[in-house]
Amino acid sequence: MNKKWAVKRLTINLTSGEVEKLEKYCSITGRPATDVIRELIRSLTIDRE
Repeated sequence: MNKKWAVKRLTINLTSGEVEKLEKYCSITGRPATDVIRELIRSLTIDRE
């Protein structure tokens, strides 16, 4: 599958606890942090007025 991505680099600041939680989740699931974060962003809902 050939996907073309419009890439925007994003830097986020996380607490050490947040980093630990993300790293542990990634270790357990075998998924990279980028994929996990991207999936979480996609799951956000936006209320439209």
